[in-house]
Amino acid sequence: MADRLRAREFLALLTDDFAELPHPEPDSAPDGPLGWRGYDGSRLRAAERTGEEESVVCGTGLVGGTRAVLIAFEFGYLGGSLGERTGDRLEAAHEHARRYRLPVVPLIATGGSRMQEGMLALTQLQRVARQSVLTRQAGLAQVAVLRDPTTGGGWATLGAGADVVLALPGAQVGFAGSRVRPLAADPAAYTAEAQVAAGAADALVAPEELRTTLARWLRLLTAPSGEPAPVPAALGSAELPATGWDAVRRARAPERPRAEAYLDAYFTERVAIGGDRAGGTDPDGMLCGFGAHRGRTVAYAAQTGRATRPAGYRTAARLIRLADRLGIPALTLVDTPGAANDAEAERQGAGAAIADLFSAVAAARTPVTTLVIGEGGSGGALALAAPGNTWATPDSYFSVIAPELAAAILKRPPHEVQTTADQLRIRPQDLVGLGVIRGVAQSS
Repeated sequence: MADRLRAREFLALLTDDFAELPHPEPDSAPDGPLGWRGYDGSRLRAAERTGEEESVVCGTGLVGGTRAVLIAFEFGYLGGSLGERTGDRLEAAHEHARRYRLPVVPLIATGGSRMQEGMLALTQLQRVARQSVLTRQAGLAQVAVLRDPTTGGGWATLGAGADVVLALPGAQVGFAGSRVRPLAADPAAYTAEAQVAAGAADALVAPEELRTTLARWLRLLTAPSGEPAPVPAALGSAELPATGWDAVRRARAPERPRAEAYLDAYFTERVAIGGDRAGGTDPDGMLCGFGAHRGRTVAYAAQTGRATRPAGYRTAARLIRLADRLGIPALTLVDTPGAANDAEAERQGAGAAIADLFSAVAAARTPVTTLVIGEGGSGGALALAAPGNTWATPDSYFSVIAPELAAAILKRPPHEVQTTADQLRIRPQDLVGLGVIRGVAQSS
């Protein structure tokens, strides 16, 4: 299996021109910083077995057409564990990436921190986290690949701390390694599949597809552009609605084009992020990722016509912040009857998730373009909309709340719902007149 390959064999799967970086001089203290008896012997045997002098191999290489700094763990060297010399190499790799403006790709296979170096090994996690932050602040992408196993501090820093997390199917992934977790723990919870389902990793990628997938990610994440994303062409009816209720009826029509149709028409290629990094996903309610539009990278967050769940809002906020940091313009597609309002959504922090998305959009320095493609239901829709750069299709509406609920709040009988829709002025042309949106998208 590819995830059991040596570090250099795994690197050969991804790049043909890998060049190792010079690494800092190793320490010379007998048996390491703690004087752990037999440690030198363990390192010598590990070196003889693997051909490596440390548990990571760091260098640069072209992945597809994008040069990157690659950090490959050698699990055969003391279980891919992190010690002081590992920290030296990781720090040097990130410094090289910042100096030459390169993305960083950790290829992780580790059991955690090295016992023979005690707390000095554990504190390397702070060092790694600091380097990751500096690289993030420099506007450089970090795309991690989780191999088997990815546990302990390596998962909690280089892995889970990356911008995008790809995982090999069947890999053991979790903070707790197999020897330290509770005896009754379900092993299925410590897998790549479980981490993707929980929103902690973005996607499973088969080894034979990894080179192509990673190349696509790096190409898209290293193409900043200061220009706003163009407004997509309207795919549905070109005729404006006659009444407010007509706008609602058309936006709710099952045959009306949805997010997938708009994304397919807009992008020549795209890759998706999945999950909010807080234990949740909303694949049915929110689609997020990056794509190529007329040769430029554009980030997207698109509602699908369903009630959006808290994890969907958190994933969209994560997407907007990542695009902002990388200097990539964003496109948002609004289409929801409103935020999910069931009891479970409240327990999952619906209000806080919506607030976080409002904040992410408000704080974005990268341009955000919004198109309302269907229902624009209340704050659950507005949170995704760009202030001053929102557009609408002819078969959409935007309202303070759904007309039925507005009538209920106003204590009006059901037969006054249609009149209420008219009074709310929710048609695209009404929204232009009110200054809520900039204009109505035209058909191509």
